[in-house]
Amino acid sequence: MSTLAPTPTAPTEQRPPGGRRHRIDDWRPEDPDFWRTTGARVARRNLWVSIFAEHVGFSVWSLWSVTVLFLGPEYGIDPAGKFLLTAVPAALGAVLRLPYTLAVARFGGRTWTIVSALLLLVPAVPMAVLLEPGVSYGTLMVLACLTGVGGGNFASSMANINLFFPDRLKGRALGLNAGGGNIGVPAVQLVGLAVLATVGTAYPRLVPAVYLPLIVLAALASARWLDNIPAARNEPGALREAARDRHTWVMSLLYIGTFGSFIGFGFAFGQVLQLQFADRFPTPVDAAWLTFLGPLIGSLIRPLGGQLADRLGGARVTFWNFVAMAAGAGLVLYAARDRSFALYLVGFLALFVFSGVGNGSTYKMIPAIFRARAAASVAQGRRDPEAAERWTRRMTGSLIGIAGAVGAFGGVLVNVAFRQSFLSSSTADAAYLAFIGWYALCFVVTWVVYLRPGRHRLPGV
Repeated sequence: MSTLAPTPTAPTEQRPPGGRRHRIDDWRPEDPDFWRTTGARVARRNLWVSIFAEHVGFSVWSLWSVTVLFLGPEYGIDPAGKFLLTAVPAALGAVLRLPYTLAVARFGGRTWTIVSALLLLVPAVPMAVLLEPGVSYGTLMVLACLTGVGGGNFASSMANINLFFPDRLKGRALGLNAGGGNIGVPAVQLVGLAVLATVGTAYPRLVPAVYLPLIVLAALASARWLDNIPAARNEPGALREAARDRHTWVMSLLYIGTFGSFIGFGFAFGQVLQLQFADRFPTPVDAAWLTFLGPLIGSLIRPLGGQLADRLGGARVTFWNFVAMAAGAGLVLYAARDRSFALYLVGFLALFVFSGVGNGSTYKMIPAIFRARAAASVAQGRRDPEAAERWTRRMTGSLIGIAGAVGAFGGVLVNVAFRQSFLSSSTADAAYLAFIGWYALCFVVTWVVYLRPGRHRLPGV
């Protein structure tokens, strides 16, 4: 969902004698008659297949969140090395989000979904072959980095589904698409738990092996049921214009705090549990029973953030959400020092809950920012309503593309913070203090930019 814009053309979807063409030359989701007779059915079909393909992509992206639990003493890797293995997939996934978004307009949503699904085989196949004691750390780093291709799938999937739905239904459709993808994080951890519980830590290669048929199925389903909309295009200069807008970087900072926390904690949670409470979690299986819980809650709660933002305002929800995240990180810090596992678990699950809520509320803020500015420009006579609406869509899509890429780097920062903290003091205390400081910065920025009374305040954000 970035700089893409559909342009209506001529006749409707054509069906040659040999079957469906998978090319829609006339797509008018805002036309009520078209939507009722043709559009809704086609859009729903594309949505459900997209959710599945994105889910598999997120699972592959998250493979190392569970793979590190298999890497016992025989692999010779210390905790700092393991945190690095969970940081590099987040880094590559963040880098790929922007080009993956643009690829939808360049190659078509169906075509790129097939390609991006098959690219998941690049990390999954060698992981299924090479993961065993004796493999070098350098090889593990390469394999971990390659799983970052799954992180790009989210951006292209959102960009594609954004084209299929009318404005009044985009929020729900994109929420389902995003939530279905995010659940890929706890899903792969449940797969890892099943492998650990049945065959132990001796066969880490079984986890990526489980996903090989699912990757192929995602590619085949995309080829069979998805469609291309050739009229979609990348708006020239939209990304450059968005990059010059201060709100792009403000929202990117906030998205680091929400989505970055979700993906970073999702990758690191299992390791942190084992390191902070080694006596309680002597084996990877013990930790794996809880590893999936936080990402699952964070994924399921995400739509609530959007609904609260609709009722109360995105900036207000985001502000109080960051206050709650700072409090949650403070509770985790206190519990870690006090060796209270119950409080620790409550605090960490709270961080997952509020990262999910924040994901939803920040996404709702982005279009509201540009709608408010567009309305002001119309009231001042600087734009006509139609031009203002086009500008709003152009800037909203571009900002979401940039913020999604920048926000994913939060996953890198979380894992690097844990790594450095354990390296320097053998505890995670310094990391928790850094998180508290970041969330405090986020709620101060939210208040100063979007909530502070004054002539520059944007109404409705």
